[in-house]
Amino acid sequence: MACSTNYLWRGEATWFCCGAAWGPCGSAGGGACGNCRSASNHGAWPNASAACWDITRPDLCGEGNLPRRGCGSVMRVVQQCSRAAVCITITDCGPRTKSFCGEATCCDGVCRTNRILDLTPAAYSQIASLSSGKTGVWIYE
Repeated sequence: MACSTNYLWRGEATWFCCGAAWGPCGSAGGGACGNCRSASNHGAWPNASAACWDITRPDLCGEGNLPRRGCGSVMRVVQQCSRAAVCITITDCGPRTKSFCGEATCCDGVCRTNRILDLTPAAYSQIASLSSGKTGVWIYE
């Protein structure tokens, strides 16, 4: 998987479960793309398709220019404070950004708002503790 350094977006990332039971996750569906696995470096993007956009509605939180990146897109996710990074593949639609407008995660006085990326536990744990629940990130492609 090629992981780039071209800036794409920034915001909050959270974690979610998909696929076979793994770590803190029970068995769950395979996501919008059908191949999402909690044990893999996978993620969910709110503009993975037009149908996904209709559910997540990041535009209602001021994220109207969020680019479309569908199943199989590769992103490099960098935690804003530690600079820990992980490369992921988009395998699902989410998070439901419109439900968390204005939510902020801050580090060293710098805050990121709006949930714009869900990571599997395997991916999230490479950049932050699962117990944190959410973290500020920069996203590259």
